[in-house]
Amino acid sequence: MSLKSNEVEAYLAQFSGEMLSKLNSIRNLIFDISPDVSESISYGMPAYKYKNKVIIYFAGYKNHIGVYALPNTHQHFAEKLAKYKQGKGSVQFPNKDELPLELIREMILFRFENAKLSLI
Repeated sequence: MSLKSNEVEAYLAQFSGEMLSKLNSIRNLIFDISPDVSESISYGMPAYKYKNKVIIYFAGYKNHIGVYALPNTHQHFAEKLAKYKQGKGSVQFPNKDELPLELIREMILFRFENAKLSLI
């Protein structure tokens, strides 16, 4: 594992139980979609880039998991994200609810496609 991946391991070590499981689920989704992604800590949270293009960030909080997939992704998935609290480029998935992994997968795939197109 690279030094930056070790930083993510240290970030995740702050959590336990269901929260850690949910955060690792997001991380595993990202690597399942693209093993070539780079992992680091940015803005104090795990960050994932593909060829220097940000794909997604995520973070654990007391009452939710924040997923930051940039404004164009949130606009594209506005209908599916409508039931969640959101910011311009963020969405909060409450800890009391099951994590919508299929929706997060779709968002990650969308970000990868946009990153690939912008490299052409």
